[in-house]
Amino acid sequence: MTKIKIPADLQKVNDLFSSHGFKAYLVGGAVRDTILGKEMHDWDLATDATPEQVMEIFHHVIPTGIAHGTVTIHIFGHEIETTTFRTESDYSDGRHPDSVSYAKTIEADLSRRDFTMNAIAADLATGELVDPFGGQTDIQNKIIRTVGNPLERFDEDGLRPVRAVRFAGQLGFVIEKQTFDSLSNPSVLRKTASISIERFRDEFCKMILTAKPSVCLKLAEQTGILTLFIPEFVPCRGCTQADVRGFHEFDVADHLFYACDGADNPLPGNDDNKLLIRLASLFHDIGKPAARSTDIIGGNEIIHFHGHESVGAEITRKLLTRLRFPTATVDTVTKLVREHMFYYEPVWSDAAVRRFIVRIGLENMKNLFAVRIADIYGMHNTPVLAQSSTRQNLDELQRRIDTVTTQNCALSLKSLSVNGKDLLALGIPAGKTIGCILSELLETVLDSPDMNEKQKLLSLAENIYIQKYKA
Repeated sequence: MTKIKIPADLQKVNDLFSSHGFKAYLVGGAVRDTILGKEMHDWDLATDATPEQVMEIFHHVIPTGIAHGTVTIHIFGHEIETTTFRTESDYSDGRHPDSVSYAKTIEADLSRRDFTMNAIAADLATGELVDPFGGQTDIQNKIIRTVGNPLERFDEDGLRPVRAVRFAGQLGFVIEKQTFDSLSNPSVLRKTASISIERFRDEFCKMILTAKPSVCLKLAEQTGILTLFIPEFVPCRGCTQADVRGFHEFDVADHLFYACDGADNPLPGNDDNKLLIRLASLFHDIGKPAARSTDIIGGNEIIHFHGHESVGAEITRKLLTRLRFPTATVDTVTKLVREHMFYYEPVWSDAAVRRFIVRIGLENMKNLFAVRIADIYGMHNTPVLAQSSTRQNLDELQRRIDTVTTQNCALSLKSLSVNGKDLLALGIPAGKTIGCILSELLETVLDSPDMNEKQKLLSLAENIYIQKYKA
């Protein structure tokens, strides 16, 4: 391929550059994706215009990284990150260059980039490709290779090794041997360890949102990158689960990786929801190494993990907090890990179903079911069929939940026919007592929904107060 088609809006942007005597090129992922036959998304440009000159040419420009030669052009509804041709030297913080020197050519600019597949530029005027490092050949062969010496490239920027792993899983590429070997070099790992936790978290999220997260996760483990940031996985490797009962085929680490592969999004199109499911599936059994015990029954070793869901929930909360996930994400994923061992049987009463809804929360139910299916998937790295007992069991529970929720039953304190003010009016003093009585009223209504009438509950509240709390 010698050229690509430049979108009309970018052609107009180029006209503005050209009319002022400057050259501009499309660079980075947009070029790579176009060569791969994919739709380009974000546009990044490289130009021989300085940031100050770009700000003179365009009306709306944000100096997002002007110290490094980068500004963002807002035009035609797009945000276009634009960087002056540059070379760089010394990355003492493992991420940003200590000094930037403007370069004269696009080839010099491309020489500072991370991987050959990302070191291709397209002339905005003609669409002609500039490919000084054989990036197109590597793309065709599905190879990730650094521009030049991998140790030098990785020493410049500690995020690059993490990106190599992420690209391998995201694109289905293989990391070239010298590049791969360099990922686990001690000096490279030290540089990677110096990146901000937020930078790693963002790449980690992209990894587990790929079609098959286990590819990225195993590469991250093999290179030592995963241990740097999530050392909780270390005891999972080699923690065996298989015994004569045949429930599990893999150790805990592979089970978690494959469970993440099998985590389907119950709300398609919602990546935030998909991330919650993938995180919970990846961490659902992370408490197993700490909870592991064995018995000898009938001459066979039987492996147990009693209480691993509670242990795992605490581990999950700590590691997600350390990775600086939003509090809402930490709380939801932790809850899914804690509750993933629920066991439904058809003999459950309607009251038991209502209590299950209260404990889990309707907003978490579909996600919890998705984690259960992912758990089963991860046992043998095999999809869970619609006709399987697991699916049928969950479908039945979902039908019962749907029935209960259409009966206008009280499933929270807010849905009781009385509130704290009503109990105050009865003469019950403010404080913990009112909260305790309201909780008892909810328990009563969960057993007998027809009790959710104001007068019935006020009478019951008064009796509870007299019998338990009134001095």
